[in-house]
Amino acid sequence: MKTESDLSSSKYILGQINVRILDESERARFDELLEQRHYLKSSRVGGRSLRYVVELNGEWIALICFSGAAPHLAGREEWIGWTPTQRARRLGFVVNNSRYLLLPDRHVYPNLGSKVLSMCLKRLSGDWERVWGQPVLVVESFVDEHLGYEGTCYKACGFEAVGPSAGYGRNSRDYYLKHDRPKQLYLRELDTRAKKWLSRVRMPVDLARHELDRAGPCPFKAEALGSLLELFKSFKDPRRGHGLVHRQSFVLACASVSMLMGADSYKAMEDVSGKFTQRQLRALGARKDTRTGRYRAPSDSTFFRVLGMVDAAAFDELVGQWLSLRELSTLKRIAVDGKTLKGSKRGEDGKALQLLSAVTHRLRLTVAQREIEEKSNEIPALEPLLESIPRMQGSLVTADAMQCQQQACAYITQQRGADYLIGLKGNQSGILERAQIKLPQEFFSLRT
Repeated sequence: MKTESDLSSSKYILGQINVRILDESERARFDELLEQRHYLKSSRVGGRSLRYVVELNGEWIALICFSGAAPHLAGREEWIGWTPTQRARRLGFVVNNSRYLLLPDRHVYPNLGSKVLSMCLKRLSGDWERVWGQPVLVVESFVDEHLGYEGTCYKACGFEAVGPSAGYGRNSRDYYLKHDRPKQLYLRELDTRAKKWLSRVRMPVDLARHELDRAGPCPFKAEALGSLLELFKSFKDPRRGHGLVHRQSFVLACASVSMLMGADSYKAMEDVSGKFTQRQLRALGARKDTRTGRYRAPSDSTFFRVLGMVDAAAFDELVGQWLSLRELSTLKRIAVDGKTLKGSKRGEDGKALQLLSAVTHRLRLTVAQREIEEKSNEIPALEPLLESIPRMQGSLVTADAMQCQQQACAYITQQRGADYLIGLKGNQSGILERAQIKLPQEFFSLRT
């Protein structure tokens, strides 16, 4: 049984601990200790990393390493609640505690493990942003319970056990082997709002600038892609001459899927469709390259030429009909938001083209877009935008405070049979004042 003197001494010793980032000149010693004494017997970690040394009176007592998050973790994705596209764009906000080694025996310094981990977590986001230019919102770690580890220090630091991993280990760059020894996955938010931010349609401005410009994996199966191709075969191809590499129906199908996944320029269409799998490209109607024997996506110039000759209204209507028939569940929640088309200019002032988009919450698919006229704003564009969506009955439309207008709300509920959830701010002062009187004050103290 520990005496009061023992506890006081332990608290004093823990107070003398110093945590610092490893100096590169010490890397060989750091790696050697991990390879000798860590149960994985390896110091190698992939991608971006940050290594800490923990000292007591100048002596190393712990080593800890953080590195890039695992690409795919079902438990983590469910815990955060984000879509595949959100994961592709925001995975950089998650960091893995890939190595943790206490050098003294556990009983020598009680609570050393949780103390060290806590000290590192307090500075991790700031250090990571200084070194890699991005803050950290969530930390993950794996605990091998088969070796007797219980994750005690992680639990003490507020980590949550969300379930075992799938039990696969990387064997090469793109190949994994099943090892039948899954580890327990632990997760912790470094900010209590982290999960909410990561799963939102739009992150806060100061965080959104760190998102990667990636579309994520294509959410449609080959069967659905094939049905889209069949619809576009009804479009007459005005192009003439021999040597056409891509059929018009294939280019239009690729353009449709790319735009649904968020592509907002011809170059973005090329980038997104270039990540389609061979099976997906074949389902969309691609022809094999005679030199490589592989299917390939259209270039940005091909998208430009083909889309420039197509009736835009007919194109939008066909895509909307296809989406409403194939993915009814995705239209249950629709976010309306404005965005700027990158690289575009119009008018004498050369300002970029502004678009109002309707995006599904679950898959972040862009189901409709409308140009905002010059010297106007998003308000008059809302009704024409929603008019292009075939079926909205029972859907929930979300929008920012600019769309908090009586005409817009009446259109959503009375003409389209949908509901709305729209921000309320000072642009509707009378309603805002009544809300402040009738609603609990907690509604107005929440930070977004």
